[in-house]
Formats: sequence, C-alpha cells, structure tokens
Amino acid sequence: MKHLKNLHILIVLVLATTILSCKPSKDNPLNMSLPNIVLINVDDLGWKDLGFMGSQYYETPNLDVLAKEGMVFYNAYSGAANCAPSRACMLSGLNTPRHGVYTVSPSDRGNSKTRKLIPIENTDHLNDTIYTLPQMLKSAGYVTGSFGKWHVGNDPKEQGIDVNIGGSSKGNPGKDGYFSPYNIDNITNGPDGEYLTDRITTEAISFVEKYRDTSFFLYLPFYTVHTPIMGKEELIEKFKNKKGSDGQNRPDYAAMVSSMDENVGRLLSSLKANGLEKNTMVIFTSDNGGIRAISEQNPLRAGKGSYYEGGIRVPMVIKWPGKVKPNSSSMARVSNLDFYPTLQQIANPKKTAQVLDGIDLNSILETKTQKERDLFFHFPIYLQDYSKVQDQGSDPLFRTRPGSVIISGDWKLHEYFEDSRLELYDLKSDPGENNNLVNNYPEKTQELLEKLKAWRTKNNAPVPTIKNPEYDAIFEQEMMQKVDLKQERQIGNFESSTSGNL
Repeated sequence: MKHLKNLHILIVLVLATTILSCKPSKDNPLNMSLPNIVLINVDDLGWKDLGFMGSQYYETPNLDVLAKEGMVFYNAYSGAANCAPSRACMLSGLNTPRHGVYTVSPSDRGNSKTRKLIPIENTDHLNDTIYTLPQMLKSAGYVTGSFGKWHVGNDPKEQGIDVNIGGSSKGNPGKDGYFSPYNIDNITNGPDGEYLTDRITTEAISFVEKYRDTSFFLYLPFYTVHTPIMGKEELIEKFKNKKGSDGQNRPDYAAMVSSMDENVGRLLSSLKANGLEKNTMVIFTSDNGGIRAISEQNPLRAGKGSYYEGGIRVPMVIKWPGKVKPNSSSMARVSNLDFYPTLQQIANPKKTAQVLDGIDLNSILETKTQKERDLFFHFPIYLQDYSKVQDQGSDPLFRTRPGSVIISGDWKLHEYFEDSRLELYDLKSDPGENNNLVNNYPEKTQELLEKLKAWRTKNNAPVPTIKNPEYDAIFEQEMMQKVDLKQERQIGNFESSTSGNL
C-alpha cells in the first residue's frame, strides 16, 4: 500500500511538472493571454515634431524605430485642441458634449470686450459617474499605472489607477518644474537637478519590472513638451549648432523632444529586457497639436487651441507584434476617442462601457478596410491667442471662438456661432486650410452643415446664444488693427534685415 501511495504521489508530481513546463511564457507569440498595454501620451507635441513625421530639425531615433516596427497613422486626431478636453475624451471614450470638459477652465478667456457671446460654462474634470478606460481595463484583470500628467481629476486612484506617480489635477510642471525639486503632486523629489522626464520614465520601468508576470496597463502621459520650455543644457548646446528648418528652430524645445525620445527608448528597452515585447501593445500619440509660436507644423495651419488641422492633428503609432504589420501605415482618419473601444474589444472586460463615441480600430490594425465615418468637434468656448501674428487662428485675437467642426472624408466644415460664419476646406488638396470653398460648393456646405447640426442635436451639444453685454465692436477692431500694424512692422524688419542677402 505504501508503495502504491508513493507511486500516486510521483504521478501527481510528474503531471504538475508537465503542465507547468507547457505554460507559455509572456515572450511566446503563441501566448493567448491578454496583451500588456502601454499608452504614451506626450503633452503638446506637434504632428510634425518627429523625424518619422518629416521633421528635419528634431532628432527622434527611438521613435523612428518604433514607427518602423508598427503602424503609423498620418491622419490621427485628438478629441479636442487642448489638454484637459483631449484627455477627457481619450480616457472616457466620450466626445466633449457628453462630459462637458471643453477647455482648461475658465471658458471665457481673452478680453471680454472682444467676445460677442457668453460661452458655455466649462466642466473642470470627468464626473465620478463616468466609467474610465483604466476602470474598464481593471475589470478585465489589468494592473493599472499612470506616470505623469493626469489632469482629468484630482486623484487618478479614484478613476481606475492602481499606481500613480506625479498625477493630479495639475496641468503643467510649474515654474522651473522640469528639474528637481519638483512642483507637481504625488512624487518625491530626486537629487537636485534630476530631470522630470527621466524620473517619470524610471518609475514606469519599475512598474514594468514589478508587474511583469501579470497583465498591465501602463499610461505614460509625459508632462513634456508642455511649457515651460526647459531642456538639458548639453542638449540645448547641441541643437544651437544645428540649422533650423521650416519653422522648427528652437534648441531648448528640440532638447525636450530629444529627452522624450530617449526615455521612450528606455521604456521600450525595458519591455524587451523583461521578455514582454512580443505580448505588449504600444500606442504613441500626443494630446493635441503643438504651440505654433514654438514649433510650426507646416503645411498644417495653426496649433494648440485651434480647430484648424495644426491644433487637432497629432502623431500616432501603434505597435503590436504578431497583430500589426511592421513598417505599415494608414491614411484613415482616426481619433484618440477610438482607443477605448479598441482596447475594450481586446480586453473583453467583465464590465463594458455601454456608450462610446469612437470606433474599434482592430480591423485597421489588421490592414482590413474600414468603413469611412465622420469626425466631430465641439468647442462652445473662447481661447485667447498665444502669439497674435503667429497663431494663424480664424482671427488674431483668439485661437478658438465658439463653434463646431465636421470632417467627412476629405471635406472639413467649420461653423462659428458668433456670426454663423462657415468655412469649407478640401483637406486632400489644401491641408493648410487656406482656400475657403463655401461659395464654390454650396451643396456640399449645406450637406455637411445639416450633418453637423443633427449630430449636435443627437448629443445635446450646448450652443451659446446669450449676447455678451460687455462686447465692444469698436474696441475689437482697434485691437485687430494694432495686430495688423505689428505684423507689417515685423515683415518690414524681416525684409530690411535680409535685403542684402537676397
């Protein structure tokens, strides 16, 4: 009997060993476990601020490699033109009318005498009732971590994040904030002079190493390259000796882009070192367009805060070994609203979001055809100018005046609520939105306008209608004339300074 008992024990041990030895590793492409998800969201990085997107000045070797390893989306859009609403769209999967975050408060920015309407009141953060992307992934069994700028609530841990470093309601690092001692919340100071972008990435790498044996969602919303523009001195000196190109020529900004790229490379290397690369989906993007006075995105018009292409078109790459073909690209018009439904389809959580405004991108990732859909943007608010001459907004006083936008195929229609002004552009032939075609294509204009109004009605999108009693048309014209004179002086000074070299 004792012999039989020992035999039974031996059989059990052999079976257990066999089962364990057959368990696929995370680096095995046949592993059917959920993929790890890394979402890198750079703050205020422009559409053309990267080597693989055409910049001749900025140097991004690590991201250029990532682009070759995955799929580049050349027509990717943020959900909104500045930080808080874009992040609210991405992390909720809902367009702005559903969550009410239209800007970084308040919504009545700029000189009151130049605003014709009382804007819709802004909501600062995502409401607690909204089921966020991290909460959905936690429902699917993911450990969630956020490293950097949160900005859609006071405490990321109340919105689905297990591990939070550096995230709160704050939207930028503060004065001199890129070097330790830091001004942001939920982070301990490093050695004096430690660079914030380095530190946040080090914390993210520690998260990878700690949770390498489970499925994790790593959200890396860098504070960089948001103002204040502060790079490492040695990199600034390097770019001082490099010639600028096509409106991109600031050494301090180039240094920030370079450090960001270096740290993306560090994180990707850690995934490889931990045997996780083959079972990790990496998404890289920016929260909105870049500030045009800092870095131009030619041929796109305008920049952050504007709903012209330079303010809402962003770089985007998705790498997913075994699922996404390397060195591939897509011209489909996609949005950061699409991340939530795409990841929900992959994660198959116990609790799903019932209403989402984006689409599942998995068919595009598998290089299958995707049914064309329209993109909508709603901004019933005012955003004052950054640089009156350089912004390229609809007028020199505001980057954004209240209105809505629809992109349908290659057509784009702007509607402005102050005066019912319409602008129609063919993005295929005119990505810079220079030629308003409203009078050339009245039928197309009306078709898109009806679509836009129907969308607003369906989504209960509020439109400002109350006139601002402080508005002063004469004062507004005087302000615009001052800008025109300033621009003429700048052009005159430029011609004078270059006349001997022409």
